[in-house]
Amino acid sequence: MLENLTTRLTSVIKNLRGQARLTESNIQDALRDVRMALLEADVALPVVRDFIQNVRQSALGTEVLTSITPGQAFIGVVHQELTRLMGEQASELNLATTPPAVILMAGLQGSGKTTSSGKLARWLREQQRKKVLLVSCDVYRPAAIDQLRTVAEQAGAQWFPSTPEQRPVDIALAARDYARTHYHDILIVDTAGRLGIDEAMMREISDLHEAVKPIETLFVVDAMQGQDAVNTARAFNDALPLTGVILTKLDGDARGGAALSVRHVTGKPVKFVGVGEKLTGLERFYPERMASRILGMGDVLSLIEDAQRNVDQTEAARLADKVRKGKGFDLNDFKAQIQQMRKMGGLSALMDKLPGVSGQALPAGADEKAVNRIEGIINSMTPLERSKPELIKASRKRRIAAGAGVQVQEVNRLLNQFEQAQKMMKMISKGGGIAKMMRGMKGMLPGM
Repeated sequence: MLENLTTRLTSVIKNLRGQARLTESNIQDALRDVRMALLEADVALPVVRDFIQNVRQSALGTEVLTSITPGQAFIGVVHQELTRLMGEQASELNLATTPPAVILMAGLQGSGKTTSSGKLARWLREQQRKKVLLVSCDVYRPAAIDQLRTVAEQAGAQWFPSTPEQRPVDIALAARDYARTHYHDILIVDTAGRLGIDEAMMREISDLHEAVKPIETLFVVDAMQGQDAVNTARAFNDALPLTGVILTKLDGDARGGAALSVRHVTGKPVKFVGVGEKLTGLERFYPERMASRILGMGDVLSLIEDAQRNVDQTEAARLADKVRKGKGFDLNDFKAQIQQMRKMGGLSALMDKLPGVSGQALPAGADEKAVNRIEGIINSMTPLERSKPELIKASRKRRIAAGAGVQVQEVNRLLNQFEQAQKMMKMISKGGGIAKMMRGMKGMLPGM
């Protein structure tokens, strides 16, 4: 998501590189392109208007030092204003109340409330060490209650049973009493959504809010809704005292304007962003880091946090020791690295956070299917072949290809990619430096 916006803004900055200094004329030209980029990304018109005005004022007052170029000066201004637009500082969940702290989830049907409830429960359990109870007050959507029970089990949280015959307010009050007597720290209340905003929906969720008095009322919005997301956010904000926003499907193919608009329209901070369907796909929202990703500057801090949270440190230490001793990087290690990458969200998530490639589309053939195909080919090999790839000749290649359901050319391509990775590991063990290592990475993964 947002890759088109990143591409357009990067091209604007490139156009300024040939300029000697920032002038009113070249700032005006750059802002015209920035305005078009934001509108194409489906950012709300009032938000675009205010943003452009703020960038113009800041850019005209910016002194271009001899150590930086006009393009660098302009990108600094845009980064500053993007950060300000999205909230400047990361916003924490407010849990300072007598347990259980009630979190009410609101939003339209299909926005991802139930999945986000599970993701948030998992995040609170693992990151905050909280005892979490989940309850569904959605008595309208078929199987909504069963879906939340499944999600709660996957998240390692407890689930409070409810039935479609009950009133939502009665369900919420019973769950709160249960959470209090069973010493739960957090109660997450998943509410019913509608396909559109209606009076009955708003009245019901207002009654729920009045009954359970949540300390956090989070509006869950689908980033792929574009302008509609902004209008929906405004309607919910008028009906409920929202305390924050969760943006879902931020990894989708949407233009992503909701990410830039919703904070400005509601005045409420974006607290989390959801990526993917897995319950691990919930990230704290950092405005400054998101601004860096939009401008193609990457997000190294989030990448490091992902690695610390998801990478098997024992496995990483084993590989590092193996490489340092020059004991050979085999196909078992290659497969392990692919699995570690998948835990961190896959190749697209890594690229989105790497400086220089943030926001760019995946290279052709570098999608999740290609990574799965590599893993399937390695699984078709014998343990001996994985540890000694040099044994894999023509007859073995045919057998491996048949076992993995691919052509022999795919096996050859994998072996070539593995050789590139092997060379890279040799460079590291010999102290070849980062530059040589990065050159060695070319071709290590499919499509690169």
